[in-house]
Amino acid sequence: MLMSDTGLTEFVEKALARGASRDDTERALLDAGWSKDQVDDALGSFSTVEFVVPVPRPKARLSARDAFLYLVMFAMLYISAYHLGNLLFQVINLGFPDPLVHQSSGFDPVERARDAIRFATASLIVAFPVFLFTARRIAQSVTKDPTHRNSGVRKWLTYLTLFIAACVVVGDLIALLYNLLSGELSTRISLKVLTVGLIAGGILAYYLWAMRADDEALAR
Repeated sequence: MLMSDTGLTEFVEKALARGASRDDTERALLDAGWSKDQVDDALGSFSTVEFVVPVPRPKARLSARDAFLYLVMFAMLYISAYHLGNLLFQVINLGFPDPLVHQSSGFDPVERARDAIRFATASLIVAFPVFLFTARRIAQSVTKDPTHRNSGVRKWLTYLTLFIAACVVVGDLIALLYNLLSGELSTRISLKVLTVGLIAGGILAYYLWAMRADDEALAR
């Protein structure tokens, strides 16, 4: 949602205080040229609880501790996703070796792949449990105080994650089509493209669902 103009929020408060329905207020604002997001945000500032004056909804309060948890959670998500992809890439390299790599570079690709697998595994063993732990703490915090769903840090980091995941998915599709049109779509390349698509696509799908769930919960 977009942050509504202060004057718009004041107008909504006055309209509701004088007995106008939420539907009539919304229709009037839309007819006046305000966007649906702005109107929804302004109306969302007030609860549907019946009272003699409009009852404001509680605003999200973000502490330094909450910001820390969100930053750690998303950082661990990025690290886990990257090293999961790298781990699967190295498994693919071992399963479908490219003889040209050894000839052109001079190093042992098997030993290099095994070393990368060890590092990726170590990274996942550390980063992924931290991600799960912080995600669980944040979920508990949101359950206790649903206004945290409207946290600015939560939304910015979630949309940043969606942006990165969407860019990776688009780049993955471009790489797939490029190799297909070049006639170089080998099993090795296909599996790597599929790996990237599944990881980035899974993250994209989950956080799109999470944002819709937040919007639905805040609209109640």
